[in-house]
Amino acid sequence: MRRPSWVPEGTDLDKPNAARVYDYYLGGSHNFEVDREMARKAMALWPELPQIMRSNRAFLRRAVSFLAERGVTRFLDIGSGIPTFGAVHEIARAIRPEATVLYVDRDPVAVAHSRLLLEDDPGSEVVQADLRDIHDLLARPEVAALLAQGEPVAVLLVAVAHFVTDDEDPWKLIGTLRDALPPGSALVLSHASLEGRPDQAEEHQELYRRTPTPLTMRTHEQISGMFAGFELVEPGVVYLPQWRPDQPETVGEHPERMTGVAGVGFRP
Repeated sequence: MRRPSWVPEGTDLDKPNAARVYDYYLGGSHNFEVDREMARKAMALWPELPQIMRSNRAFLRRAVSFLAERGVTRFLDIGSGIPTFGAVHEIARAIRPEATVLYVDRDPVAVAHSRLLLEDDPGSEVVQADLRDIHDLLARPEVAALLAQGEPVAVLLVAVAHFVTDDEDPWKLIGTLRDALPPGSALVLSHASLEGRPDQAEEHQELYRRTPTPLTMRTHEQISGMFAGFELVEPGVVYLPQWRPDQPETVGEHPERMTGVAGVGFRP
């Protein structure tokens, strides 16, 4: 296979990559047949996957727009994947042209792709770091510089915390991150919920146990606890389509079928 211009040298084009599979679910073009084949196998077990991923991405768009409209210009996107197809910097700059974004991901393939895609964008940076090693993440020069400026920062943990096990304590990790944020900063978080589709929860988790990124679905109460120390924005922690929909009729009769909840909170 000929290597496309957006693919870094040395990338194994014969193995699927989670970030490129996600891009495929979103309808993007930064993926290969090997990624599409993996997605098709997953969809055979979980047909609503693409719709769920797009609902999650739509929440990201609404949340970033909401914060940009309120003057936030600095974004820290942790677990960003490949910033294509409605990336944070594009959403934010449609409202705040001066917005800057620091993308963070632990996947070296996603980081390499991102750096190539953003090499001509002075307002975006990419760092390879892991939420589970929060002290290392906060010590990275790019992250430290972003937080040291004292202006509010929007931290995005969109479909990320459910890849942190209970033993790794996502509540403590997010608390450490919260304490490092300047006042007025925000947390944007979405998470797979046990209540959304209890009939399929175990099947969904089993699907991810076959991958390097096992999934831990949690209760609404557990997910809401991740906002400790933040003041939640209305309507609170709700199913993905219910968070400030562009039009009420788009929520549908069964928002719980998206199996995820989301919220936004501000640090006082």
